[in-house]
Amino acid sequence: MEFQFDHEREQRTGVPEAVFCTHKSAAQIDAILAAARVGGHRLLLTRLDAGRHAALTATAGLDYDPLSGTAILGAQSLLSREGIGIVAAGTSDMPVAREAARTLAFSGWQAPVIADVGVAGLWRLTSRLDDIRRWKVVIAVAGMEGALFSVVAGLVAAPVIAVPTSVGYGVAAGGTTALHAALASCAPGVVVVNIDNGFGAATAAIKMLNAAGRQDIPSSRA
Repeated sequence: MEFQFDHEREQRTGVPEAVFCTHKSAAQIDAILAAARVGGHRLLLTRLDAGRHAALTATAGLDYDPLSGTAILGAQSLLSREGIGIVAAGTSDMPVAREAARTLAFSGWQAPVIADVGVAGLWRLTSRLDDIRRWKVVIAVAGMEGALFSVVAGLVAAPVIAVPTSVGYGVAAGGTTALHAALASCAPGVVVVNIDNGFGAATAAIKMLNAAGRQDIPSSRA
């Protein structure tokens, strides 16, 4: 067998295992799905492009979202948890924002997405500040020069998880410029995940709020 499920990952780490589909063949993904169905397990699949999805032989019960390249096998979670929200600089950043939103939904988090609030039209962002300031964690998704990260972090009390995207011309360098902007931000409270990593941002946000809600963290005082 070419794969092993880590069914205890959520219990151990607070976030469930996901299947990263890049470089996996359709046959390998079919085998993973078949094993999950036999065991009655839910699965989140990421980076499942439309061509590979079309090549799968059994898609029954698979909720596929082509924009984000994610698929969910099994029952949808009740979206009973709140506190995480997503802002996307432009419509071109929506595939990554949707990956984050779908990852959160898989774990039962209702995460609103406010799109097209890049700094070129700053009024679009400021008009939504009352909504954004209600969130406990903000996931900010942007390419180009990545200015959105510092602007948002300078306006809200919540931590900001910056997700640089590969959107942009020339010297945007496939997201490297936005990544460097996030890492070099002068606004305190910005943490950064890798380029286009909406999944990583979502799981980081879940862990932040899970840790904040824990009652069993030992005190450092004697």
